[in-house]
Amino acid sequence: MKAAIIVYPGTNCENDTKYAFELLGQDVVMLWHKEEKLPKDIDIVVLPGGFSYGDYLRCAAIAKFAPIMKDVINFANNGGFVLGICNGFQILLELKLLPGAMIKNKNVHFVSKYQHLKVINNDNAFLRRFKVGDILNVPIAHGEGNYFIDDNGLKELKNNNQILLNYCDKNGNRDNPNGSIESIAGICNKNRNIFGLMPHPERAVEKLLGSDDGIKMLQGFIKSV
Repeated sequence: MKAAIIVYPGTNCENDTKYAFELLGQDVVMLWHKEEKLPKDIDIVVLPGGFSYGDYLRCAAIAKFAPIMKDVINFANNGGFVLGICNGFQILLELKLLPGAMIKNKNVHFVSKYQHLKVINNDNAFLRRFKVGDILNVPIAHGEGNYFIDDNGLKELKNNNQILLNYCDKNGNRDNPNGSIESIAGICNKNRNIFGLMPHPERAVEKLLGSDDGIKMLQGFIKSV
C-alpha cells in the first residue's frame, strides 16, 4: 500500500503519520499543498493534524482551497480511502466530504491528553480489526474539537451507522472532553471510504509511549497485514 500525506503550512503531525505507516511497512509520499495531482499509485490519502494556514479565519477554512484538494476530492469521490486526523478531520468537514462542523471546545481551552474511545461501528476498513464496544486509548490535542451537527444530520449519521467512535472513560461510560454532540469522536461517509476523527492514532503506535491502539486502526487499511 502507498499513502500520500498532504502537508500545509502549519501542519505538524506529518512526520508522526509517516512514521506510523512506515512502521507498518508501507510506502509513504509527502505532498506539498501546492501540488495539483496525486501520484497514480496512491491507495490512501491522509490529511494530518496541525494548524493548516495557522487556523486563520477558522480551522481548515483556507486549507480547503489548496490546489491539491481538487484531486483529493476526485480521489475520494471515486472510492479512494481518505483519512482526516484532527485538523484533517476539520478539512474534510469544510470540504463537505463529511457532514457537520467543528466549534471551540466547550470549556474554551486547548485539551491535550490520552483519551479513551469506544468503538461504535467496525463495519469499515478503518476499525475492522476491533470489536464493537472495544475501548481504546488514543491521544487528543485540539482547541476546536467540539463536533456539531443538526438533529436531522445526527439522525442520518445514526441511521447509516456512520458514527465510528465515542469518547468514553476507561470503563466505557460516555465521557466528553470537548462538548461534542453525543460524545462523537469520529465518523465516516455513507460509502465508508472517507474517515475523520479528532484523536491521533499516529501518536499511539508504541506501547513505550503509552499505547499502540493507533497502529491497529491504521492496519485496517492494509489487506495483507
